[in-house]
Amino acid sequence: MKEHYGVTKDGQEISAYTLEGSRGMKAVVIDYGAILDKVLVPDASGNVVDVTLSSPDYASYAADTNFFGSTVGPSANRIAGASYVIDGIEYKMDKNDGENNLHTNIPDGLNRRMWKATEGDNSVTFEIELPDGEYGMAGNRKISVTYSVNKENEIKIEYNATSDKKTVFNMTNHSYFNLAGHDSGSVLDHELQINASNYTKIVEGAIPTGEIVSVIGTELDFTSPKTVGKDIEADNEQMKLVLGYDFNYVVDGHDGSLKQIAMLKDPKSGRVMKVFTDLPGVQLYTANHVKHAPGKNGMTYEARYGLCLETQDYPDSIHHDNFPDVVYGPGRDYHTVTVYRFE
Repeated sequence: MKEHYGVTKDGQEISAYTLEGSRGMKAVVIDYGAILDKVLVPDASGNVVDVTLSSPDYASYAADTNFFGSTVGPSANRIAGASYVIDGIEYKMDKNDGENNLHTNIPDGLNRRMWKATEGDNSVTFEIELPDGEYGMAGNRKISVTYSVNKENEIKIEYNATSDKKTVFNMTNHSYFNLAGHDSGSVLDHELQINASNYTKIVEGAIPTGEIVSVIGTELDFTSPKTVGKDIEADNEQMKLVLGYDFNYVVDGHDGSLKQIAMLKDPKSGRVMKVFTDLPGVQLYTANHVKHAPGKNGMTYEARYGLCLETQDYPDSIHHDNFPDVVYGPGRDYHTVTVYRFE
């Protein structure tokens, strides 16, 4: 179902598309930013709540620096020094996170662009084209993101991209989840399990060192279910760098196939979200820097009112030979799938 959502400052109409599952779940996506705007999920008693933090209107999305629900790319997460080299050519990006680059571009990123929408069978595909040099990156690029909902209460997000020159692709969705409802406050009582025995160690600025380090027995260990808040205030030097959790976890047994990599549960409502992906990494971010952010229905979001599980290749992979290859172009197209299943 397509509905009017708003109008951009330059007069373009924004539309919202509602995708419905067969068991009461609904997802709403908009063509501004290819944003996942709402996810409505019932509990076992049939009580339906919106489980994603997101902005209330176009003006708030246009000013949002938290990337609520956003499609992020062409390069999500961080690139050290906001520059990299491919085949001897240096590419310089915005220094928008200290000396580094975060999420490609903040004031004019993909989350603040209009995408072309094509409706399918309980799905919507958003498409956008970027010219050679846009965002300081090579190639005439075509990017598409398809959202679909099925009878299993799953939201499937499929990314495809091509480029006529070698370039970097590492896309993600930046939704913040709170399974008790977007307006219910802290997620520190949620139980989380991540099927990852290792993570990519960081230095100041959340830039990976290139080391892949075990989480077992540390405060970063979610290999068995535990509450998000159990260790979030721990005296851990890595966690002090990012004020909580903001780490790339290395998925166990990654082989390029779609597999479950995480599970989140709200013990009060009983809602469970399982995350599936064919990607090798997932960024756990506990909304450490969210502050007085305008939300839906008059809600104001604060730190730790939601959490992100951003499936991805590792941050700053372009600078580390032992990290996944994020260079795509002629002869190598970009394609990944992530699924959020609600139970």
